[in-house]
Amino acid sequence: MATYREAKCRLCRREGGKLFLKGDKCYTGKCPFEKRPTPPGAHGAGRKKVSEYGKQLREKQKVKRIYGVQEGQFRAYYSKAERAKGITGENMLSLLERRLDNVIFRMGIGASRSQARQLVNHGHFLVNGKKVNIPSYIIKVGDVVTVKESKTSNKYFEAIKAGKPAVMPKWLEFNPEKLEGKILSLPARDDIDSQISEHMIVELYSK
Repeated sequence: MATYREAKCRLCRREGGKLFLKGDKCYTGKCPFEKRPTPPGAHGAGRKKVSEYGKQLREKQKVKRIYGVQEGQFRAYYSKAERAKGITGENMLSLLERRLDNVIFRMGIGASRSQARQLVNHGHFLVNGKKVNIPSYIIKVGDVVTVKESKTSNKYFEAIKAGKPAVMPKWLEFNPEKLEGKILSLPARDDIDSQISEHMIVELYSK
């Protein structure tokens, strides 16, 4: 999969809002977006009015960047959401939220989704007792995600156990002492705190 290797804070500036791609730094005054919220480029501050299509395209790009997925993956999530029962946009966000890398991020094990993805790639986690090292793996209701026992003594995971527990969304629970989480339900739209207008993406793909 292609990897974005440029400064991630430029992505926030391009999308006109914080995407929280740099973990704790995004919540401090050191966040570059706080100092320079205009789009990147010499003429970023003076760009012309964006068309409706342009707004829809930017919304799609924003969601792709929040979750760290490429165009082909994103289109596949949309197609699957469209075929499922319910509201297409909400189904799509539910799939993105249940990616293993996002679940690890939501548990507070990864400071950012990119860090969580790296941890998954390195094979640190079990899903229902089986090793899974695929960040895009979709977690189901009732699945139990744990850190491999051989990794629990690692300094990184010791710090997770000793640190302040992260605030969990209602669809997820996490026991920091056991380094174990469980999916309680499908994520509801109200559980997703990112500023996303999913209906614009549906409108874009419906053309």
